[in-house]
Parts: sequence; structure tokens; C-alpha cells
Amino acid sequence: MSVKRLPSCIPIPLDEKELKELVSKTKDWVVMHGIGIRSKTAFSEDSINFAPYLLLPSTFPRKEFERAVEIQTTLNELMHRVAHNQEFLKETLKDTIQVDEFTGSLYKIWETVLNEGVTQPLSLALVRNDLMLDSMHSWKQVEFNTIAAGFGWLGPASLAINRFVLEELEHFDKLQNLPENNALTGMTMGLLEAWKIYGDSKAAILVIVEDVTYNICDQRFHEFELKRLNPRVKLMRKTLTDVHMEGSLSENNELMIGNTVVSVVYYRSAYTPEQIPTKKEWGSRLLIERSQAIKCPSIQYHLAGTKKVQQALAKPGALEPFLSDPNKIAAVRDIFTGLFGLDFDEAGDQAIQMALDDPERFVLKPQREGGGNNIYGSEIRDAIMQMKDTKERTAWILMERINPPISTGYMIRPGGQNPPQLAEMISELGIFGVVIGDSQKIMVNRQVGHMLRTKVSTADEGGVAAGYGALDSPYLIDID
Repeated sequence: MSVKRLPSCIPIPLDEKELKELVSKTKDWVVMHGIGIRSKTAFSEDSINFAPYLLLPSTFPRKEFERAVEIQTTLNELMHRVAHNQEFLKETLKDTIQVDEFTGSLYKIWETVLNEGVTQPLSLALVRNDLMLDSMHSWKQVEFNTIAAGFGWLGPASLAINRFVLEELEHFDKLQNLPENNALTGMTMGLLEAWKIYGDSKAAILVIVEDVTYNICDQRFHEFELKRLNPRVKLMRKTLTDVHMEGSLSENNELMIGNTVVSVVYYRSAYTPEQIPTKKEWGSRLLIERSQAIKCPSIQYHLAGTKKVQQALAKPGALEPFLSDPNKIAAVRDIFTGLFGLDFDEAGDQAIQMALDDPERFVLKPQREGGGNNIYGSEIRDAIMQMKDTKERTAWILMERINPPISTGYMIRPGGQNPPQLAEMISELGIFGVVIGDSQKIMVNRQVGHMLRTKVSTADEGGVAAGYGALDSPYLIDID
């Protein structure tokens, strides 16, 4: 199979002296503009490293970018209806919750709230649909994120980097091909709308964070933008442990942190397998779900974002209960790549055999967010052999690998050499959406921006915060 390649936005390689000076200047620029993450190897609250970034924006087919933007509101609608369909979630997750502790704990909270009666029917969702090009004229969904849809700040920030570089190189005519990106404002406006809907001007927006925050700039700029848009909004930043210590419910089921009413709870972190919550933290999550606060995401939205749900939606006939427009159904179905469950049935056994016969063709995915959890290549066969006769297999899905075109450019990382070497890379595009509604009605449904992560073509994982990818922005080109 021939390798598909995308052209560079400008002629490369750059002159070595010019490149070296440009890299030094952009390193200073990104640090001075708040584009950074804390070091995982030498963590300190008093310092940050610049976030890895691409010196030049990566080319992306214009029509496919526009198609990804256009379909986002349909995907928002689909996932909102999925999140509020109790029978579908129960049937889809019935086996997974038996063997995946994390998903099972989420499910127990959801069941508890349903049995007690839902206190707050409205959900706020800040979501991101991640996709990769599978050819120059087609893209496929990687996953749909319903929690910790990061890069609301770093997406627009990477656009600013690339604009700065093109201006420094005097390619002013190229700037028109960098699409506008208002993800930060769009997402924070969603939070403000939910805050207004709650109807208590003195109530706070509560931001839930992990105990140790590495992705500090992306998180904090959401808070700073909220205060810029409305300085009177009270913001609180707490861990789930803090909520256990300080949180309570009023007689009217208002969520209280101390003496302050909370109107919106915004989860800014997704737990990884190494951060399985404690009993106290699960108690905090249940307390929040029982309250009047509008959750982002609500517990049902969190469940809807699991890989098992993604796989179930790719089955024939699965979309029709959620979308009535045949054109929308066809458009969504077209973005799905091959997704296979590993249940104990004929289809599951066939998927197991496919993975054993040709592991390089697939990615093995658990019910996890945050990057670094998938299994690739020859390791798939080992994992399958270990789990194929156990219930554990039902907690995983098998996804056909997407083979995106390769681009060539300069990746700038902390500690990297200067001048950098040209690298072959592949990219993943994320489109952001905002949804507010209940089981009967969607009040807000918008596409609000994008992000682009790029990694070297030999790497499997691509998360920037997880340490694999780099910030990038799309440079739109027309391809026949």
C-alpha cells in the first residue's frame, strides 16, 4: 500500500540559521503567552515547561475540515439522545460493568440516582469529536469525548503560534488558510449559559480537578476566560476529596461547598487507571449527582462516552432510534471505522480471531480516557490470549486502525535539539461542541471550535498532556 502524503504549507527545509533563530524566538513566545504544561518528571507548582508544538501548521484538506465542522451538531444531538436513553445504556453496558471496575462504579451511581429520582434533569456537555483522515477525501471517527474535552485554550493558542511563525517568515498570504478558532470562548460561553439557566446569580461554578494538575494552562485559561466574560461569576476549584470534606446538600438538594451554592459542576479531569477514585471520591460524585447543580458531564453523559457505546452505535440499525433524518444517519454512519465488541457470542468470537490473525490491523481499546491506555500491534495478540476465555474481554473493543496521510515538519519539544530535524508526522483533529438539554428537549446545540494534535508517525499514542503529541493547527488546502 502506497503511503499518502500531504504537502507542507511552505517550502521546507528552512535555512538552518533562520530555523535556529526562529525556534529560539518561538520558545520564548509560547512561554510568554501561557502555552505550557507542568513537568511530570520534575513537578513544581512554581514553574512550567512550554507545551510541545509544531513550528508550522499541518496541511489538511479543506472540504474534509468543513465536513467535520458541519457534522458536529448532528453528533452532539446523537450523543445527547444516547445519554438520555436508559434502555440503550443498560443493554449496551450490562456486560462491561461486570468486569470494568471504573465503569461499573459510574453505572451504580447512575442507577442510584434513577431509583431515587433525578433532581436536575438538565445536562451541560462540552464535548469533542476526534477524527483522523483515512484518505485525502475521507475521515473516520477515533472517539467522542464527553469528559475532560481539553484543548479549549491550547487549540486556539496553537493557531496563534502558527500565525506568529508565518508572519515572522513573511508568508502573510498564507494566513487566510488558517481557520478561525474560538474554542475557548465557545466552551466557556456554554458554562455561562448553564449558570444563567440555574437562575442564582450568587451561585458558583465548581471546577473539579485532579489532585496534581499538569495541564495547568489549558485548565486555568477556561477559568480566566469565564471571569473575563463575566467578572461577577464566582468560581471554585476543588478536588473530589475537597468535595468530600466540604460538600453537602441543602434541604432543597442544592449542592453546597461550605456556605456557597453551586450551580454548575465542571469536571476538568478524566481519571486514568492509575487514578481510580477512592471510596470517598466516589461518594463525592454521588453527592454531586444527587444535587440540583447542572453537571458537565452528567453521569449518563459520562457513560455515553465509553468505548463500548461507541462500538454499539456502529452496529447496523443502531442510529435510527436516535436520529430521524436519513441524511444525518448516513453522514454519521460514513465516519465510523470498523468497531467490534468482544462479547461471548459469535460476533465476539469472530473479532477475537480477527485480532489474533492480523493484530497490526487493529487497536484494542479499554473504557478509559486520558491517553496511554490502548494496546497496539503484536501486543494485541498477547493481550487477547490472556483474556479470550475470561469475562475481562467484554470490557474492551477492537477498532480498525486508521491510516492517515503523512506530513513533514518541525516538532519542538522541551529539551529537544535546535535546530530540530524534519520529522514525518500524522495528525488527529478534534471538533468541539456545546449541548444543553434534558431528556425531552435540546436547548443549546453548537459547534464551537477545534484542535489539532500531531505526533511522529511511528508513535501509537498522541496525547499532548500524556506526553506523546504536540500542539498544531490545520492549514487548509484544496485537494482534487
